[in-house]
Amino acid sequence: MRKLKLQVQISVDGFVAGPNGEMDWMTWNMDEKLMQYINDLTDSTDTILLGRKMAGGFIDYWANAAYNPADPKLAFGKKMIERHKVIFTSTLEKSEWDNTVLAKGDLASEVNKLKQQDGKDIVVYGGAGFVSSLIKAGLIDEFHLFVNPAAIGKGMSIFGALETTQKLSLVKATPFECGIVVLCYKPAL
Repeated sequence: MRKLKLQVQISVDGFVAGPNGEMDWMTWNMDEKLMQYINDLTDSTDTILLGRKMAGGFIDYWANAAYNPADPKLAFGKKMIERHKVIFTSTLEKSEWDNTVLAKGDLASEVNKLKQQDGKDIVVYGGAGFVSSLIKAGLIDEFHLFVNPAAIGKGMSIFGALETTQKLSLVKATPFECGIVVLCYKPAL
């Protein structure tokens, strides 16, 4: 069965964005080893899950990188555009983007159907509300938390919707020169 892996940038105080979606606190000067970690994680997947609110910005950003020969993210952008994407929505009637489908049914049922399909693992990047729903439903199999060396005091949390404690088991903790520490967890049994 395929795993659903969460890859997310997070502040040391547990926020994935500022109160209005600000991301100016994130570390953007990622070192070569961190980029290799990201590439390895990406290469272990063949499907991307996105919430509707994040889909447009995410797909447009990577399309611009993928089709701009001068962009240093060209190769990675092509991976993002070529990957099959599933956008979870209750409002869109049809996909506006290539290589995407819409999931409009029950969240747990839709994700579990995807997990049962053949292929590599699945990655989810966001947005915050969508990821929060996945966590609350117990659908994440691996958490890859990219802890940035910044505390922002308040903002958007992906763990705020939990109604009970979700215990996690540490798989590995990997520090990088740029100051980010990637904490990889799986749900504790």
